[in-house]
Amino acid sequence: MNVFKSLEKNKNYLMQTFNSEDVRFSSVLVGNKKGVLVFIADLIDVNLLGEQVIKPLKTLQKVSEQDVLNEVYSPEKLSAKNLKDVILEITQGCAALFIDGLNVCFLFGLRKFERRSIAEPPTSTVIKGPREGFVESLPVNVSLMRRRIKSHKLRFEFINVGKFSNTPVAICYINGIADKNLVKKLKKKLSEIKIDAILDSSYLSKFLGEHKTSLFKQVGNTEKPDILAAKILEGRVAIFVDGSPIALTVPYLLIEDFQSPSDYYSSSYSATFARTLRLISVVISIFLPAYFVAAELFHLQLIPLSFLLTIVNSIKGIPLSPSSEMLFTLLIFEILNEAAVRMPKYVGMVVSIVGGLVLGETAVNAGIISAPVLMIVAFSGICLYTVPELEQTSSVIRLIFLTVAGALGGYGLILSGVVLIIYLVSFENYGSPVFAPFSPLITKDLKDSVYKGFLIEQKYRPLSIKTQIISV
Repeated sequence: MNVFKSLEKNKNYLMQTFNSEDVRFSSVLVGNKKGVLVFIADLIDVNLLGEQVIKPLKTLQKVSEQDVLNEVYSPEKLSAKNLKDVILEITQGCAALFIDGLNVCFLFGLRKFERRSIAEPPTSTVIKGPREGFVESLPVNVSLMRRRIKSHKLRFEFINVGKFSNTPVAICYINGIADKNLVKKLKKKLSEIKIDAILDSSYLSKFLGEHKTSLFKQVGNTEKPDILAAKILEGRVAIFVDGSPIALTVPYLLIEDFQSPSDYYSSSYSATFARTLRLISVVISIFLPAYFVAAELFHLQLIPLSFLLTIVNSIKGIPLSPSSEMLFTLLIFEILNEAAVRMPKYVGMVVSIVGGLVLGETAVNAGIISAPVLMIVAFSGICLYTVPELEQTSSVIRLIFLTVAGALGGYGLILSGVVLIIYLVSFENYGSPVFAPFSPLITKDLKDSVYKGFLIEQKYRPLSIKTQIISV
């Protein structure tokens, strides 16, 4: 619907459309004509509205579209003739001006939002390196990226997603490096999303994944501008969502979760050691409980004799079978974890410490579970959190492997591991193998995998990600 020439018609239409007390309709005088300003009070700077819009328009001699735009001081100004566009801009923090006799609306960007200050993100703390983190404001996040990459080839493309939320979403990439087909595919996917509201970037990640029922992540994420800058320089495309401090990246490789921000600000030797430790820890967290149950039920010869005697002494009087005992202990661990996360910070610390010590000690003394099982579950849980991004996926896989090991023993466990590896090897997302650079083996990309090569060795962008050739 186009803007009416009649001021009253425009005013009445918007009053019926919004019907909300926080939407202000302020009468103003533009030269010798009547006008009305429509804005949401809490989204704009009313002082700037008075100084840059109302004050200069009072002395306007000739009232026309171009004259109004020339007279207003606001740097962000435009005209619109579609009421649907006007309503969208008002909800996003613009002030709209209607003038009697003109079938055009003037929009002024005078946004003023309360926003969180830039601080170090809690999920990516570092000892050395930048401590800036993204916040919930899209303009602030865009500015953080502009500060990191001062190039005219850095591109931002915006689209609104969500039927009711109309959430601004930004696609960020470097023109000439990022694959053009990938950018087009992402824009197409975003434009086809049908949902009432996008409240966080995690909503989008569910739509962007190409394998809807996969247990594994298909979209990367980060809260640090320096890490995101490095990723898009490698050829990835980033996605920002207004209201979320977490940026998404595609394509995603599994090895990314074993790389920590601090790896790039420490020596290659310590970074390689840390990554190897993380990889070993994840394998232990997934396989150790299942291996112990399989050995206890089917393959006692796999357990050293001295440790076997300890186990035999500890399981006397235990009413549960080895697999049920392990499953019960894992369940207690998961419940304690959920309680610690959901409860207030300091209360959660008490719950995790007291719950772990008291419940564990009491269960062992009561003869419900054995001490070796409690130790294995605790060790497995600690190893699980060396790679926090894989915690949820690894927890599910650990339970699946435990069930298979309890039913089929070591052979079932080996078969499950083979199936998992085959699945990861054949898994692709946006044209990049998730298990790269190990499968397919890309020797040039191994310099930043588990092994962290020296900076002078990393002369080329990873071949695991399809890119273009750029000339700067």
